[in-house]
Parts: sequence; C-alpha cells; structure tokens
Amino acid sequence: MSDKTPGTSMHTRERSAAAVNGFFMLLVVFALIGGGLYLFVSQGEANNPPGILAGVGLLFVAILTAVGLFVVAPNQAKALVFFGRYVGSVRDSGFWWANPFARRKEVSLRVRNFNSPKLKVNDERGNPIEIAAVVVWRVTETARALFDVDAFKSFVEIQSETVVRNLASRYPYDPHDDPEGKSLLTDGEEIAHLLRDELQARIEVAGIEIIDARLTHLAYSPEIAQAMLRRQQAEALVAARFAIVEGAVSMVELALNQLKTQDIVELDEERKAMMVNNLMVALVSEHETAPIINAGSLY
Repeated sequence: MSDKTPGTSMHTRERSAAAVNGFFMLLVVFALIGGGLYLFVSQGEANNPPGILAGVGLLFVAILTAVGLFVVAPNQAKALVFFGRYVGSVRDSGFWWANPFARRKEVSLRVRNFNSPKLKVNDERGNPIEIAAVVVWRVTETARALFDVDAFKSFVEIQSETVVRNLASRYPYDPHDDPEGKSLLTDGEEIAHLLRDELQARIEVAGIEIIDARLTHLAYSPEIAQAMLRRQQAEALVAARFAIVEGAVSMVELALNQLKTQDIVELDEERKAMMVNNLMVALVSEHETAPIINAGSLY
C-alpha cells in the first residue's frame, strides 16, 4: 500500500517495521559462523573445493546477518529505508534485527527545548521591543520528521521565530491606551496559549508535538527604553496623586460632616472654603505643612 495518496496532503505515514528479536538472531549468527568454520576446516582437510566454498558462503551469510543487528535506546526510534523506500520504524527499546540491506536512521523521541534568541520587532503600536521565547517539543511521527521536512530541528527553530515575530506584531507591549485591552506584558498566559497553538499548526507537517511555549524575555529596545521608563514613572506618579487627592477629598468631607453632625462649630460658606483649602493643602502637599495659629486680635 502506498504511503501517500494522490490528491491529498503529501504526508508520510509512520508504521511499525518488521523486526526480530536480536538475541535470537545473534544465536543464528553464531550457528552460521560455527557451521561455516566447520565446513571450511573439514572440507579443506578433505581437499573438497565445493565444501570449502560452502563454508565461506556460510561465513559470508553470518557477516551479512550480523549487519542487521541494532540496538534501540529508550525514547529513541530507528526508521528503516530500503533502497530509498521507507519501510517502517522500530520504536520499542531493545536489541533487534531487521533487513541488513535497509539503512537505519536514528530519531530521538526525547523532550527538547529551543530557546529563541532575543528578537527585535515592532509591537502593534510600532514600538521596537525585544522578545524571546522557549519552546518545549518532541517528535511523535518519525517518518514525517525525517522525510516530510528538511532538517526538522532547523524547521522547528525557524517556525518558532516566525510565530514569535508574528504574535509580537499583533499585540501592544502594554495596555497604555486601553486598560481593558490585551497586551504582551499583562496577558502572559493567553499569549503563551496562542503561541503554542499557532506553532503547533505550523509544524504539524513535521510530526512534532509542541508541549509548551511561552515568552522568556520581553522589554523595550534600548533606544526607547529610557523614554518608556519615564512614561511609566509619570503614569505611576499620576495614579498615586489621584489616589491621594481622592483620599483627601473623602477626609475633608468626613471632617465637615462630623463638625455639622456633632454641632461643634457653625461655619459659613467662606470659612468652609478656607477650611477645605487648608485641609487639602495639608493632606495633598508632598512636604510637611507648618500651621499658623491665630492667637486672636488686640481689637
């Protein structure tokens, strides 16, 4: 049956290769060697050329059979290619024997990490930023990884950088203008899910599974970092001032209500305005205020 169907996506389907227990075949190799040596020596003493040739033939078959022996380590696989045709993969660890004429390509099934370099891209607002990501992946389909893409490790690296650049250009660095909007800085988990899903869709052709993907570095580029830092400091200062003023207004309102409720003093509108002014200055001022005490008048 063909590995590829005309008119459909050209994906190589992985299948199990025909493999025999290696220890059994090792006994066969020893038996062939023993039989070959016996014939070679015994027929040589009898000066029987056909017998000598039979012994040499058995030794040649033993060597050829031994070539088919191989070991599969845990979390590794061997893909067998027979004269340019993929015939199957051996994924079970152990000592095996397969067609000695088939070329064996080893593929690691272990989990791997790819740390992308720091990429300089423009975010949604056009601000230059530095961004990097880590991608955790592994091969799940040995046939696709080997035969459907050229150098699957480089394929993962290039596609990862492409997805990171694309994702960074679709979101702003921070939600400066829209506090409710999504950004690279504040929506890390959602960005990580998008990064994983988009990367998985791109490298599905290579038979690779993306286990996890997330940003490891996110910062403004050095040429605008100082300006953005000043902007963030200004925003923090404005937010702090807003909180201080809001608290001061509440305290002044509470003071006026307490004076009125407890009937401590009657204040006309002018004196209320003076009191509000003095309290606001005392509460909002960054420096300690020095009160001026009115000791009365001589007249």
